[in-house]
Order: sequence, then structure tokens, then C-alpha cells
Amino acid sequence: MAAQHTLVSRNGKTQDIDASELVPGDIIILEAGNIVPADARLIESASLKAEEAALTGESDSIHKTTDALTGEELLPADQVNMVFKGTIISNGTGKAVVTATGMNTEMGRIAGMLDIEQQKTPLQQRLARFSRQLAVIVIVICAAVFGFGLLKGEPPLQMFLTALSLAVAALPEALLVVVTIGLAQGAKRMVKQKALIRKLPAVETLGSVTYICSDKTGTLTQNKMTVTNTESAPEQEALLLHTMMLNNEVKENNHDELIGDSTEIALVNYAKGKGLSYGKSEQAFPIVDTLPFDSDRMMMSTLHRDGDKLLLLVKGAPGKIIDKLAAKYSEPDKENWLKKNREWAANGQRVLFFAYKYLQGDGEKIAHETETELEMLGAVGMIDPPREEVIAAIEECKTAGIRPVMITGDQPVTAMAIAKELNIARDANSILTGADIKKLGEKELLEKVKHTSVYARVSPGQKLEIVKALQLNGEYAAMTGDGVNDAPSLKQANIGIAMGITGTDVSKEAAHMILLDDNFATIVKAVKEGRRIYDNIRKFVLYILSCNLAEILTIVCAPLLGLPIPLLPIHILWINLVTDGLPGIALATEPAEKDIMKRPPRKPEESLFAGGMLYQVCFTGLILAAGALTAQYWAAAHGYDERAQQTLVFTTLCFSQLANALSVRSVYRPIFSVRLLANPLLIGSVLLTILLQAGLVYIPALHPVFKTVSLDNSLLLEIMIIPATCLLLIELIKLLYYKVFYSRQLKVNSASS
Repeated sequence: MAAQHTLVSRNGKTQDIDASELVPGDIIILEAGNIVPADARLIESASLKAEEAALTGESDSIHKTTDALTGEELLPADQVNMVFKGTIISNGTGKAVVTATGMNTEMGRIAGMLDIEQQKTPLQQRLARFSRQLAVIVIVICAAVFGFGLLKGEPPLQMFLTALSLAVAALPEALLVVVTIGLAQGAKRMVKQKALIRKLPAVETLGSVTYICSDKTGTLTQNKMTVTNTESAPEQEALLLHTMMLNNEVKENNHDELIGDSTEIALVNYAKGKGLSYGKSEQAFPIVDTLPFDSDRMMMSTLHRDGDKLLLLVKGAPGKIIDKLAAKYSEPDKENWLKKNREWAANGQRVLFFAYKYLQGDGEKIAHETETELEMLGAVGMIDPPREEVIAAIEECKTAGIRPVMITGDQPVTAMAIAKELNIARDANSILTGADIKKLGEKELLEKVKHTSVYARVSPGQKLEIVKALQLNGEYAAMTGDGVNDAPSLKQANIGIAMGITGTDVSKEAAHMILLDDNFATIVKAVKEGRRIYDNIRKFVLYILSCNLAEILTIVCAPLLGLPIPLLPIHILWINLVTDGLPGIALATEPAEKDIMKRPPRKPEESLFAGGMLYQVCFTGLILAAGALTAQYWAAAHGYDERAQQTLVFTTLCFSQLANALSVRSVYRPIFSVRLLANPLLIGSVLLTILLQAGLVYIPALHPVFKTVSLDNSLLLEIMIIPATCLLLIELIKLLYYKVFYSRQLKVNSASS
């Protein structure tokens, strides 16, 4: 983004040099279209404007001046007598003295902030903790089973293979596959909703977000200035509309798009909406001369012919226009117009006043002195309006226990007006400015961010401070941004979200996710998808661990009951890879539950088993193991041999676990509340597993390989009754879980939102 060459005045001569050769003290020459090569103090300015969106985040061109400024530690957005490296001169010419180059510039300081360690996602932290705990438990269980078998006189090789099979059974090998498929499928679904995931773990992290810190312009608003209020002087409405159409520097490109200042484009669009066109207005009032806007006068004038008269049309800052009105206007008249300005400005609107004057003589040039003794024409208020869909998205955030926060470089009044309209903030106590943050210590800022919903006129470094403060308070923060100035905070945030349309390459590179439509509502959709993915991972863990626990308890408890070893290594491996694996992977595609956005965000420090899931694993495992042991005990009591008992336990466990897979489709709701065909992949995997299991039992050629035998009708009846009973008991456990844990969680979240 840096300028490669620049014009510099050295030794009284103008030279074209490489920008890297600049040093503080050099005088650079600036023209429209130039990329500023260094930070510099202006010494000459002729209608100079700079586009500083990449640095400040605000899209309006900044009028530059050579005047000295008062105040300490002004933000870059307020330093109107400076130009900054990497910004673009959009209008006029000027000269400036270089004050900083390279890493000492504002852009360089932002580059330095990017040296931030990558944040670990909640899922990565939870899975790492889960893996360590599970590894220890598995080693202890396998050692105990092996030792107990040897004490009972079982063959060492058989017990070693059994212990090894138990280790395989206990470890959820498919977890990595499920997580990867879940994240990849989530990313695929998100891109269809205009959210492009750059870093795959970020898909799930979205589900943990407790704060969404959003830029205002273009994300919460339409990034399109719109006229909202007009007030014309008596009988001057038509002339006011013509002035809005003619008094500007807006141009049309080859695609009939308006190019120019966003404020002036809004005026032209409003006049067009009232039936005017540039050709019609120019025909009625042909343009003779133009006096451009400058930061001293804060006005723009155009001279027109009106029949045989000359008509001066003026627009500008309210205070400046009022000062130039003719003597016939009394102080109360002026105060009425200024009162209108204050009312509109208090609502966050940008207000312009319009005036006119008929000139004497035949002169065809305007001078500054001409802009006096004006007649009031009217006032126009405009604002960048909120996106319609954002209001509903913010309400959904609050319902989901997520706090939306606005962080903007705009003025506090404008920021607060938009925040109130979007229901982000209710009163002025919810706002903090960049100047306020400078006065706060670290502990004070940690306390302030808990109650602040709007941040206005903040610098890049302060955005970074806000994100860090939220994280130190234990929050998971998503941060949006589009400019180079946003890159450090995007990288520091748990989820950095760059704008796809207006975003710079630097911000996109630092982000975890890119909004292809620059829309806040898309973030909320992505949060919902993140919650869905984490839900499905938890469902898989609940399913796989409860099934694995059932296998372990069955193998451990059968000898204690005087029964033969119920499962051989080949049976354990089949259950683990096929019976558990196929439905488990299909659970990754389970649709989101209806109330997924009514729950509070997961606490970052909570474990994978939070909210009573460990109890569900244990109780479900006990139920499945009890069913398998009951089947074996019944078969032994009726004289069936060891191979028939093993086949019965093998098949009973298989079918009971498939029933469990159907149950865990919702961890909280009863099985009949979930649409049967909502996840066709799961239903297909269950049916396929049933067919495969039937093949192992009833195809004689497979009996020697899988150590099975064909089962008679009485055993088949038992295989149908026991899984159905297990399913009923699991559903009762789920009902208890809902009443004890989940409904209470929903009530707490509803009260807090």
C-alpha cells in the first residue's frame, strides 16, 4: 500500500525520488491521486482532501488545513493539519514537511501491533484437556482389566488383546474426523450465507462469543448517506432541490454511477427522487462559475444564469451560512434555523444550510467577498441509516446472551444516535470516547468495558486495549474491521471479522472470517452455525463415550457375575469402527436445535462435559451395559453356549447404541420432538449398520472371521426388547437432565437478556 515514488523539494529543486529515501524534514509535494509516502505536517494547502479510511475507518474525505491545532495527544482523525503514510489525496494540492517515516509513522505503529500471539480457540483448549484426561483413565482401566484377568487365570495373550481392544474402544478415534467434517461443513454452509472462514477452528469459536464489537459504518449502517430531513424557506422548495442537484462536485462514470463526496451524492439522489435530473436543472440554471469548498470558509458556491440575471447558490456549515445572511434577518429568525440544526444534529444527522443571492452586473467569476448578504434557502439533514436487518440481529444477539458493542471513529453524537436506534445503548452513560480511554488506568478500563456499549473517536491502539480488556474479564470477543488500523485488534480478538467489500487486504489477512456482504446480521448467522457445530461435537462425544463406557462396563462386569468374556477383540473393533463410527460421523451434520439462540454463550473456561453431560454419559453407559449383561445372563441361564452369548451381547450392544444415536440427536429434547428425516445421513447410517450387523450374524461365511453364530427367534426377540427398553430409560434420563440443568439455564439467560 505504500507509495513507491514521491515528488520532493530539495535544494530548491523538485525531484522524483523513491519513497524509501525520504527523511524527516523533507518537503513533499502532494496532488490528487497521490498515495502519501510518509507522515507529514502541511505547510501549503489548496482545497486539499485526504481519503483516510484505511487509517481511521471513516469513509468521508477529510478536509486538510495548515492551521495549528490545540489539544494534547490528538487522534489521527482529528489531526487535520497532518497527512499520513498510506492514505490517498482525493482532491486539491499541497506541500508538507515529513515528520515520520517507516515504522515511526501511524501506519508503521499499526504494523508493530500485529506482532500478537495467535489465540487458541475454546474447542482446541477443551479437546486438549479432554484428551489428557481420557488417556490417563484409559491406561488405568486397561491395566486393571489385564491384571484382573491374569488373577482369574485367563490366558495372558487373550487378556492382552482384550485390554488392547478396550483401549481402542475407549479412545474416540472418529473424534478428529467428526470435528474436521463438522468444521468444514460449517464453513461451507457459512459461505452460502456470505461469511467466508479463513481459519477453520474459528467456525466453532463463533459459538463461544460473548461480545461482538462492531464497526458502525457499513456494518451496522448502509454506508450510504441518505437525506432524512429537509426544511425550505417559504416558496423556495423548488430552488432548494435545484441547488441540491447543481451545487456539488459529483460526476457520473461510464456505468451511470455517481462519483464524489458521499454527502453530495446523497443530495443529488434526493433531488433525483423528487423528479429532477442534472440536465433539467442545468437547463433551468446554466452554470457559469464554481467556488469550491475549503476548510476556512466551510462553504461551496456556484454561479448560474437565471434568465438575464446571475444567481449565486451556496451550501455550507450552518454557522457559516447564518453569519453570511442579509441584514434583514433578525436574531430570532437566525436562532430558529440554528435550533433546527441543533435538533437534527442531536439525532446524529449531518446538517447543511443552503442560501442564494441575485447578483448585480455581468461578472462571470465568483470571489469570496461575493458570499455575503445571502437569502436563506433551507436546511437539509442526512445520516448513514442503519441496516434494516441489523435491528432484528441485535435483538437475537441479546436473546442469545451476546452483548453487541459499537466501536467507531465517528463523533460521539452520531454514534450514540445510531446506537439508540439499533437498541445497542439506551443512554449517554453507555458511551466512552477515545479521550476518555486515555485518562483511564488499566484497572479502571477493565471495569468500564463491562458497562460500555458504544466507543467513539477511538484510535487503533485503543481498539486493541478494548479487546484485551474484554479478554482479561474472561469474555470471548469478536471484532469487526475494514481498515489497516483495525488489523491489530482483529488479530488479537478471539474472532477477527474483516469486511469483504470495503476491507483492506491487511485487515483480511489478520482476520479469521470475512463478511462478503459487510453485514452485521451475517455475524449472527455465523454465531448460530458455530453453536450448532459445537452442539454436534458434544452430541458425538456424549454418544461415543456412553457407548465406549457401556463396552468397558460389560467386559469388566461379566466375569464378576461369573459369566464368560462377553466381547472378543474383533467384536470391540467392529463396534468401535462401524457401529460407533458411521452414526457418529453423521451426527456432525445434525441441524441446529430450535432454541439454540436462546441459550447463553458457553463460558470460555467450561469443560466439554459442562452442564451435566458427564452424568448423561455415565447413566447412559450404565443403561446400555445393563442391557447387554441382562441379555448375556438370560442366554447363559437358558443354556446357550459361550459363542451364542458373545454374538447376542455383540448384537444387543450394536442395536442399543444405534438407539442411543437416535436419542442424542437432541441432548435436551425428547426423541419425538426431532424430525425423523431432518438428518437423512444419520438415518441412512443407522439402517446400513443394521444390515451389516445382520450380515455378520446370518451369513455363515462370515462366522469364522467375526466369531459369531446365527441366533434363534427367542434371542432375536430379546435383541428387539432390550434396545427399546434402553431407549426409553435414556429418554427418561434426558427428561430429568432438561428439568435440572437446561430449563434453568434458559430461564437465567432470558432474565439477563
